[in-house]
Amino acid sequence: MFGTTTKEKSVSIQPKGVSINGPERDSGSTTVIAKGSVVEGKFASTENVRLDGTVKGEVKTDKRFVMGEGSLVEGNVIVRDAAIKGRVKGDLIVKESLLLHDTAFVEGNITAKTITVEEGARYNGICKVGTGTKD
Repeated sequence: MFGTTTKEKSVSIQPKGVSINGPERDSGSTTVIAKGSVVEGKFASTENVRLDGTVKGEVKTDKRFVMGEGSLVEGNVIVRDAAIKGRVKGDLIVKESLLLHDTAFVEGNITAKTITVEEGARYNGICKVGTGTKD
C-alpha cells in the first residue's frame, strides 16, 4: 500500500588544499605520500600524485601533482599539471598548468604552459611561461 523509494546519492570528496582544477577532473586513483614519509630515488606514476612528505630524487607523473604545505622534493619535477604549497629544490617542468600557492618555494628553473602565482609564493630561477614542453 505505502511504498518507499530510495535514491542513491553521489558524494564527491575533495582533498583539503586541492584547487578547483584538482584531481577530480582526472579519472583513476591518486597516489599519496604521507607526511613523515621519505622516498629516495626516482619516483614515477601514471596517476595523480599527492605529496605531503619528502622525495629525494626525480618526480614524474602523467597527470596532476599536488604538494602539500611542508612537503619537499629534492630533484626535478616533470608533470602534466601541478599545485605547489611545498618546496622544490630542482627544475619544475609542467606540460600544462602550474599553481604556486602562497607557501610555495621553488629553487630551480620553471617551465610551464600557464602559471598562476599567489602573493607570497617564491621562486629562484628562470621562469619560462607559454613555452611548449617536450614529451
